[in-house]
Amino acid sequence: MADQLRRPVPGGIGTYVRGLMAGLRTAGPEEVNLILWTGRARGGPRRDPLAVFDRVAASRLPGPALTRLWDRGLVRPPAGADVVHATSLAVPPSGPAPMTVMVHDLAWRHQPDAYPRRGREWHEAALERARNRAALVMTPSAETAADLAAAGFASDRVAVVEEGSDHLDPPDGEGADALLARLGVRAGGCYLLTVSTLEPRKNLPRLLAAHALALPRLPEPWPLVVVGPAGWGPALPPRPSVLLAGPVDGGVLSALYCGARVVAYVPLREGWGLPAVEAMACGRPVVATPMPSTGGAACEVPPDDVEAIADGLVAVATDEALRARLVAAGDRRIAGLTWKRAAARHLELWRGLTTG
Repeated sequence: MADQLRRPVPGGIGTYVRGLMAGLRTAGPEEVNLILWTGRARGGPRRDPLAVFDRVAASRLPGPALTRLWDRGLVRPPAGADVVHATSLAVPPSGPAPMTVMVHDLAWRHQPDAYPRRGREWHEAALERARNRAALVMTPSAETAADLAAAGFASDRVAVVEEGSDHLDPPDGEGADALLARLGVRAGGCYLLTVSTLEPRKNLPRLLAAHALALPRLPEPWPLVVVGPAGWGPALPPRPSVLLAGPVDGGVLSALYCGARVVAYVPLREGWGLPAVEAMACGRPVVATPMPSTGGAACEVPPDDVEAIADGLVAVATDEALRARLVAAGDRRIAGLTWKRAAARHLELWRGLTTG
């Protein structure tokens, strides 16, 4: 089920879907016969992001309508599958085949104010549907596995499957240089970078306040480049040293990571934390709030302490020995975070359900 890739903002779930499919393709056709189940494409196949994949089983219903019918217990999966895998909490009714579900996080329970009311209500109901319908739940971290246990999931129905970090496109240096020039960053100039959707749970107002505190202590007034689409909630307060780049394509994003002096990612809570390991995959030192993906390879700062975040930005931007240690730690961390490995773990778990 891959309708997430058709959304204007595919987000981390979209990255998981793409990465998992890439990893499964490396397993070879004799290992997995993968069919993507989706809603009806809008705008015809030429504009469909899923058109690049070989086997797509499309419903006659558009994706949003299909998901609403799943919520009501209608429209079961197509017949003939050995396993049905839901890539998020949008879970269809159970059918003859066992179902697995990837639960990325339960962040709405920890920071309810960072989610709209309707979003909290849907997530809570969807979590209950997953508990009732899934034979097995996967999650990217032990922290989320513990949250699932607290939510009533039996431990033998939960498996931790870490995500990959090797999904970025080749860097588009020219595209990134052109974007930075439009934003006012001089050629070859230093900048700090953060990558996330602009919404409350990503904690961007505190990061902006921390950057303002850090600026006088940096060698030059290095700006903070903010990459990502708008989400919901209050707009970010305008600051002359903060440059809003908006969403960018994959090659430009890779190049921005590679050129950043520091990558900062300080969400209130993460079930995994893809931007941090993406930065590590590009050889950049990271300032981050504690999260599962980094495995301690980032300069960790508390998400609610603006001064501590500022101190982390200054230290990682200016201390060459610290920067070298963080880059080396990041290299070690991402060495095992591949989508091939994640896909192999999915296959192992799926075989366990079908072979008894």
